[in-house]
Amino acid sequence: MTVMDRFRLDGRVAVVTGASSGLGVAFAKALAEAGADVVLGARRAEKMADTATLVESAGRRALAVPTDVARQEDCQALVDAAMSEFGRVDVLVNNAGIGTAVPATRETVEEFTQVIDINLNGCYWMAQACGKVMGPGSSIVNISSVLGLTTARLPQAAYASSKAGLLGLTRDLAQQWASRKNIRVNAIAPGFFTSEMTDQYQDGYLDQMSERIPMSRIGDPEELAAAVVFLASDAGGYVTGQTLPVDGGLTIA
Repeated sequence: MTVMDRFRLDGRVAVVTGASSGLGVAFAKALAEAGADVVLGARRAEKMADTATLVESAGRRALAVPTDVARQEDCQALVDAAMSEFGRVDVLVNNAGIGTAVPATRETVEEFTQVIDINLNGCYWMAQACGKVMGPGSSIVNISSVLGLTTARLPQAAYASSKAGLLGLTRDLAQQWASRKNIRVNAIAPGFFTSEMTDQYQDGYLDQMSERIPMSRIGDPEELAAAVVFLASDAGGYVTGQTLPVDGGLTIA
């Protein structure tokens, strides 16, 4: 096996949540280009059709399943559909998430709970369902955020809490499943990348943040997708329980 062979995912099946737009689309496309068939989960079924087309254009099979990860039964149904169609699940990319920016003194119970239910609880339900069927050598990649490690100078208590909690979940599942199941669990902490979430920022905000980033720019989704492929593949075969910031140096600034 050559070094480049270790990045291949031929014969494997990857599940990607939040696959209807933004970074989820980039992840699904990259995994397919690396050789994986891809199971797509998201709430917006009509937009997943476009992602499925990208997967198929890379020569791989795609299965789209409407999924709300805040509902444990939806997470189980997504994994059940993957097993019925492909007979295996080798990779999970826990990408589904939402962001809010609400001052702490005004945030409602419903607003806070919704973010935690999707960003943190949803990742757990997906990992739990996948962990029951994954074989040795499988990989879970949790998409956290640098806001689990630092701040963005916005009022994001719910979002930051959910992403920091996901880092703790990553460590715990990694230690539970390393020797017993030989499933690796890692997290990526993205900095600022173009997505639907960043489209909601006020004009000029990303320019201000770029001044704080040592590399002086926001990231390209394909740069983040490459890190996902690394952790999903045998190239990352001796990496588990870790958080990989992909942030242009933001966390050291």
